[in-house]
Amino acid sequence: QVQLVESGGGLVQAGGSLRLSCAVSGRTGSNYGIGWFRQAPGKEREFVAAMRWGGGATRLADSVSRRFTISRDNAKNTVSLQMNNLKSEDTAVYYCSARTGWTTAYYLPASYADWGQGTQVTVSS
Repeated sequence: QVQLVESGGGLVQAGGSLRLSCAVSGRTGSNYGIGWFRQAPGKEREFVAAMRWGGGATRLADSVSRRFTISRDNAKNTVSLQMNNLKSEDTAVYYCSARTGWTTAYYLPASYADWGQGTQVTVSS
């Protein structure tokens, strides 16, 4: 089992930036996938970004690909989501998640077994 703790959410004006962090602990392997998802009120949880824990692969949703980046800090065992040029439609609870194996199903929430508690991101227009 993997333990995940998100931090870094908050209130920001449109056009601003935020950096979310996910502290990862427990049983992990180089081929694990770490994902970021978000869920706005009344909407389904949607894929934002993912990366292979051992490096070598990252994926971003089309809606954020030119504004967000995902990266890992090896020394701190964290995965970060840098969010720039934020828009009101980015408002949501952001969740960090982990799955065994890095496959083409990285964008499916159901393929992730472990989840953090979420962190709220609110973008004011």
